[in-house]
Amino acid sequence: MIFSKSFGYALRGVLYVAMMHDENRNIQVDEIAKRLSVPRYFLGKIMNKVARSGILNSTKGPNGGFALNNATLTTSLVSLLESTNGLDQFSECTLRLRKCNASDPCPMHDRIKTYKADLLSLLSQTEIGSLLKEDKVDFIRMISVG
Repeated sequence: MIFSKSFGYALRGVLYVAMMHDENRNIQVDEIAKRLSVPRYFLGKIMNKVARSGILNSTKGPNGGFALNNATLTTSLVSLLESTNGLDQFSECTLRLRKCNASDPCPMHDRIKTYKADLLSLLSQTEIGSLLKEDKVDFIRMISVG
């Protein structure tokens, strides 16, 4: 199971906004896209989904952009994943077979179900704030490598 670009961009975007929080300003999508080397319009759609789900605040206008809210840093990664892609990957068949389930499993079903459960647990227990690093410059450089 590999995460989508949407989830990766969303996580990197939220982390960037969090790292810039001390500047007390809204962070515009153009800045995020440029600093993280990601496509601006795709990132804009993703960040708007994240804001609609309540993970970030969004303000329109010339001084608009994205900002943290009281829930951002304590939001779990599973909530971020749900807002960008949904959680179907944890219930769908790895081989994309329609009839795969516990009573009629595909060849991978029993082997992969533990890994899916462990990954879902890890994402549920990991908060966005726990991923932040103290060194802003190095951290931003690390999340901008794409």
